[in-house]
Amino acid sequence: MQFHAAYCFYINRDFTKLKALYQAIRDAIHEGAVVYGEKLPSTRELAAAYHISRGIVNQAYDMLTSQGYLHSEHGRGTFVAYQSDIIHDHQQTVRSDTERLSAWGTRIQQLEQTAHYHVDEGAAWIDFSRYQPDLSKFPYDEWNNRLYAEVRNREQYTAAAAVSSLGEPKLREAIAAYLRRMRGIQTDAAHIAVTAGSMQAIALLTQLLADPGDHVVTESPSYVGISQAILAAGARLIEANLDGQGLVPQDWQARMLFVTPSRQFPTGEMLSLERRQTLLDWAHRQDAIIVEDDYDSEFRYRGMHVEPLKTLDKEGRVIYLGSFTKTLPFEVRLGYVVLPPALAEPFQKAQALYEPRPVNLIEQRALAEFMASGQYERHLRRMNRLYSRKFQVLLQLLKQELSAWLDWVENDAGLHVFGWWRGDAASYEAFQASARSEGVLFSEVSSSSALGTKYGIYLSFAHLSDAQLQEGVSRLVKAAGAAP
Repeated sequence: MQFHAAYCFYINRDFTKLKALYQAIRDAIHEGAVVYGEKLPSTRELAAAYHISRGIVNQAYDMLTSQGYLHSEHGRGTFVAYQSDIIHDHQQTVRSDTERLSAWGTRIQQLEQTAHYHVDEGAAWIDFSRYQPDLSKFPYDEWNNRLYAEVRNREQYTAAAAVSSLGEPKLREAIAAYLRRMRGIQTDAAHIAVTAGSMQAIALLTQLLADPGDHVVTESPSYVGISQAILAAGARLIEANLDGQGLVPQDWQARMLFVTPSRQFPTGEMLSLERRQTLLDWAHRQDAIIVEDDYDSEFRYRGMHVEPLKTLDKEGRVIYLGSFTKTLPFEVRLGYVVLPPALAEPFQKAQALYEPRPVNLIEQRALAEFMASGQYERHLRRMNRLYSRKFQVLLQLLKQELSAWLDWVENDAGLHVFGWWRGDAASYEAFQASARSEGVLFSEVSSSSALGTKYGIYLSFAHLSDAQLQEGVSRLVKAAGAAP
């Protein structure tokens, strides 16, 4: 603990326990051992660590709070509120160090970080912001058998049979067969690269295809990782509007376009066939590349699966991204890219620069067997039934209880439900704060246009039980009712 030594020092000088604890925490803050914004241990944890009563810890915290050293937030904990001169000096040193960064390094340093909320693990939070699958139904026995088999067989893989950075050949073949059968994409293993998730592919493709100063188009709103990759590459961002039917095509002067046509992220809007063809015509005229992120394509609850934009591509203009993040255990970070033939070799070289050997090779081989045996698709069918029921439960609750405050976007697929806030900025901020006080977290976006700024929320449901879904909506109703 950051102030353990100081506490022992003051106790040995015959200070009272209260004064010793107060002085130790105060010194730690002044010396920068605990920094501005850092969360302190709970009163229960601190009392147990020093074998003192929680009353003493509460008194020490209250004294420091009254003097401006700490502040408490209901349901979150106690945080350092004072920034010492030592920290300012350190930050000045860091700023001096950043002057030696390259232009790329400077752009990375300037990117806004995704906000992470402090959540008390012991509190009964309903967290709609956690985008993870329901792993309680995952066939761990079958998966582990595949993993153990690959571990036992690893000795047969020699240096002479080193795998390309594009990934395990059997997995690439299994992905190609899956895409031909399930998504209608006619491709082969030679044009597929396995990546450590879709974000790695997005960053690599942006570096590979966009020079500093080039214009790159994204949807607004969209996945924040895309815009960060574009800005890190030094390219210029063009944010394209949505109109309830997905991306609104324009005659952009740009090198690349990132799009989620089958289910726009995060709104869930689907791009029409006419607009898909318009985007391909635009790419032809501009000699541009379209990166299609087939987000949430695995789970559809009504109607037919929508064919990807890639199936319409006759000129090699579309790069298709997929991921196993929502179907496999969270620690298995694997995705894939379907590349036009002309880009397969350049992408392989770019990937080899960062990863000369393929990532998670044992998991790749296990997944290849998992897919080839048919177990993967059986797992998808089971999960689609489970998620379909959760989706219907949540959507019905939201429409019945919260439609007065949020305009829910109709959709038939995916693992979250999206809605636009009907009120203004002030009422949305009040709703947001009230939701946190009720113990509810959700993901949020904003979109600006000539008509003003809109605020939207999306609620991920896969990991939550029916009871948690009902409780979460009940709390959101209370939060909305408290908003002006």
